[in-house]
Order: sequence, then structure tokens, then C-alpha cells
Amino acid sequence: MKQRTTIHTGGRRVLSATALLAAAFLSRGVAAASADGAPERLYVSDETGGNVVIVDPQSQSVVARIAVGKRPRGIQLSADHRRLYVALSGSPIAGPNVDESRLPPPDRRYDGIGVVDLVQQKLLDTYPSGADPEAFALSHDGKFLYVSNEDVGKLSAVDLTHGTVRATVTVGSEPEGVAVSRDDRTVYVTCETSNSVYVVDARNMKGLAQIPTEKRPRAIFLASQSHRGYVTDEFGAALTVFSTDDYKVVQTIALGDPKLVRPMGIASPDGRRLYVTTGRFGALLEVDPATGRVLKTIEKVGQRPWGLALSRDGRKAYTANGPSGDISIVDLESARVEGRVAVGGSPWGVVAGAVR
Repeated sequence: MKQRTTIHTGGRRVLSATALLAAAFLSRGVAAASADGAPERLYVSDETGGNVVIVDPQSQSVVARIAVGKRPRGIQLSADHRRLYVALSGSPIAGPNVDESRLPPPDRRYDGIGVVDLVQQKLLDTYPSGADPEAFALSHDGKFLYVSNEDVGKLSAVDLTHGTVRATVTVGSEPEGVAVSRDDRTVYVTCETSNSVYVVDARNMKGLAQIPTEKRPRAIFLASQSHRGYVTDEFGAALTVFSTDDYKVVQTIALGDPKLVRPMGIASPDGRRLYVTTGRFGALLEVDPATGRVLKTIEKVGQRPWGLALSRDGRKAYTANGPSGDISIVDLESARVEGRVAVGGSPWGVVAGAVR
């Protein structure tokens, strides 16, 4: 069976047939591996199932499930890919059009950062994190983890050596995406209903600046070489671009019709090309930050793609599609969805790493 993919390039619409089925089978027979030869695995947080699901992108199959706790969402790997950290929350799920006043109260006993041993494939511990952790970022030295506490509008620093909360600072309302500067001195956190990014000094956990964005900022990516930060603005259908030198907005990149396009996740192999998921619009965008143009629109990636990761060689994208309970594998050069892997539940986040 052949699939047709629509690619928008520089404003022109091009229809191209996918490769023959035999070629697809051949591509699946080549292991996704980095220069060290280690095969690749995907680690998926299943928000409703309470698991981390491990996927082999080569065979396009689930290889393991690890029970971790309630509402796993944000997910990251340690530098050596031997441990995985996942945000867990006792707050009830409040999706679109849900009356939050009718929800049960949160159970803070289930809030924390789950620590998973990937060699043993089991949960080792759950570190305190502050209330309702949603997303987080690891410091590059591996010593700290910075958590967005969504319900209470705070950012917490978790000491990974001692498994304790070192400090907490108040930021804007509904904080979500977090990023840490290359030198580990500065933390950035998007705040959805404050329409801004809060900038925090990692050493003393004091606020440094507040960067305005378009409506409902979600995820954030820092391009260290260009001294730029990129924020996905869900209701603004845009990327807010700011300088990491003076925290000033330098550009807003329009990504489409705000009634349709909902930018959510963002990833990049090198800062020269940005990849953005678009929620209920169902597409993956390739953006050139230098020109501020959308180069490709890869349509029908999945149902409400949100979480996003890139393969270690930068050739594939993996999207977490919550409503359909699956992960999409996208070849970025051909702009083709190579396959979807059913993981069950509601996949929220995804990261790619080497098997150790």
C-alpha cells in the first residue's frame, strides 16, 4: 500500500508518492543507531496509563512497559542514558472544555519526579518536586532538575544528588516548558496564561526578567550558537524568538492560521532547522529560523501531536499523539510518516536515547 504526503515548500504545494513498499521494508531493516553503534529506543510517558512505554523504532514495536505512578508527563534522559526521569502528578486531568470546578481535589502524595533505572527497567525512587510537576529540564552537569509546578505557578530546583528540592521560586501562572542555558546559569520557563517566559538565575533562584510572548506559550528551545530562544505559542500560531543575551524579543514567526495551527512541541538537531508539532492541526512543521519561513508542512502526522523528539542522527522525528494512543515515526528528508506504533493510553512526552 502506498501513502501520499502533502509537502508545502516555500508557499508551493507539491504532491509526491512515497517510496515503494519494498523500500519501506528495507528501511525498517536498518537499525536506528548512533556513531557508537548502540540501537535507539524511544521512551514515552503515558499520562492516563501511568507507565513509561519503551519502543523500538526499528521494529516499530513496544518492547517494555514500566509502571511509574500517576499522570506521567514531562520526560528526560540522563546524559549516560542509563536513567530516565519522569514528572508525576496527583492533580486530576483537565483537558479542553473541562469545568475544573467539578474535578476532584489534587492528591499531592502522588506528585514527584520518578527515577527509572533503564538497565533494570524499574522505578527506583520518586523525588519530591513541588506541587503538580508538568515538565522539566536537566542541568548539563547532571546535578539539578528544574521543574514547572503548573497548579501553583512555581519553578522548583531538584537536587539529583540528594533527591531533595533545593529551592523554589514563584513565576507566572500555569508554567510549562523549561530550558536551561548551556552554562547552567539561567533557567527559562514558559507560563501559559501569563503569556510570557520567566527568566531565573539558577544559582540563587531569583527572577531576572520576563519576556512577553504571543498567547499561550508552551515549549521552549535554546539555540546556544545563535544566542536565541524559540517559544511555541499555541493560541498565537507563532514562534516567539528572543535573545538570550538581553532577554528581548527579536522576532515573531507566524506559522499559520491561529484558528487552525496550534504550535506545541519543538525540537532541533542544531538550531538551523526547527521542528514544531501543531496539536489538533495534526501536522509537523519544519521552520527555517534564519528566514522565518515554514519550509515544510508534513500533514496527517497523528491525532493532536504534542510531544516531540528527534533521532540521534537527526533524520527522524517522533511525535506523541495523545488521542490516538500512538507514536508516529517521520522521515524528515522525504517528509513521510513511516509508521505508527500503538502504545495505548494517552502518550504525552517522548525522548530518544541509546540502549545501554
